[in-house]
Amino acid sequence: MRREFIKYFIVGIGSLTLDMGTLIFFTEVFHLRAVVSVVLNQAIILTINFTLNKYWAFSNRAMPHRQVVRYLLLAVWNYSFSVGAMYFFHDFIGADYRVVRVASIALMVSWNFLLYKYWVYRERTDTDSTACV
Repeated sequence: MRREFIKYFIVGIGSLTLDMGTLIFFTEVFHLRAVVSVVLNQAIILTINFTLNKYWAFSNRAMPHRQVVRYLLLAVWNYSFSVGAMYFFHDFIGADYRVVRVASIALMVSWNFLLYKYWVYRERTDTDSTACV
């Protein structure tokens, strides 16, 4: 599990760098509202994160259908959390959008590793064949 976490962490650092880079790029260069920038950059980040975590961090080669559904359910939660945090803390409270983004990512990292390992990329067993998503 330690090796998986280290790989997950490396993927996360790369994703954080790309996430913050695209957020700042969309906000500063295109002058988009920070909340709109988060909406746009999440499509990029979600695709990269799913692929790298599935195949590299968790070395999972199972057919991705069920995993994609679970990943997208978690992504909807994380996406809603990110956009809501950006709206509340940046648009409503006035906090720096970069600080809001880093803080929301830090919170999501805390629950994502366990959910990825034990729910999204979990290897299917015979007892899982009757289980729902």
